[in-house]
Amino acid sequence: MDIQYFLYFGKNKRVLGLTWVSRLQMVSMTRGMLGRFCYRLLATLLACAAPFEPILVSADQVPVRHMEGLMHGFLALRTLDGKRLADGEMTQVAEGDRVTSRLIFRFKDGSVYDDTAIFSQRGAFRLLSDHLVQRGPSFKQPMETSVEASSGQVMVRYKDQDGKEKVLKERRDLPPDVANGLLFTLVKHIQPDVPQTTVSMVATTPKPRVVKLEILPEGKKAIASGNTKHETVRYVVKVKIGGVAGLVAPLLGKQPPDTHVWVLTGDAPAFVKLEGPLYAGGPVWRIELATPAGF
Repeated sequence: MDIQYFLYFGKNKRVLGLTWVSRLQMVSMTRGMLGRFCYRLLATLLACAAPFEPILVSADQVPVRHMEGLMHGFLALRTLDGKRLADGEMTQVAEGDRVTSRLIFRFKDGSVYDDTAIFSQRGAFRLLSDHLVQRGPSFKQPMETSVEASSGQVMVRYKDQDGKEKVLKERRDLPPDVANGLLFTLVKHIQPDVPQTTVSMVATTPKPRVVKLEILPEGKKAIASGNTKHETVRYVVKVKIGGVAGLVAPLLGKQPPDTHVWVLTGDAPAFVKLEGPLYAGGPVWRIELATPAGF
């Protein structure tokens, strides 16, 4: 179809007196506009189709190397340049093969991040339930999330842009490797020579969506405690959205950044440090071990 005819068809007009240079400029300009329009239209269509795309990446349940038990540790949440944002605690209580793990951060501005995960450890780790509360000005969209892994029930409570409370409830066929609230535990049980471990996670933005986490070893590093040297392994955790949404996410700037986790190796692996976003769409922060005040 002639470009001029396409542009002026609706007004039933003809273009008169245009030189061949002007005609070429119009064609070039129009093609550029159409190209940008088609790109935006394609991105919109792919984003709309994303919720219906399956994730085809296989996943693994992480085997139990040693039984998790009683634990109480102190953490600090900082920016990458060292500014302290929040004080944290990590506790763990075991009853038989059932473990309750809680991670809580209390921010200086009054915000709270509180994640309680209950899991079993019969041969491999399996999430039973996870309850996450993130509220206060440190979060772009405060919300409360509940995941019942056995029934597949997912609940998200949040406030929309008008301040009205909304509740989303969905029942999903969750895979046995869903790992909400378990990252700190799982990385201690992954062997450093395993090239890749893939688990699932229910991400809420606030609509629930199952994504994959690819955990890969990046190398080892020696650290020291006084005169005693220890070896750590660093893992990188990559979020794989899957389907068409995974292809579009980098183009739209929606691909989550990688998370890096340092773990002490040896007979008693332990968490050392993490750098990554605390919540979906959040900045990259650092979580590290801390000493309670007064010592």
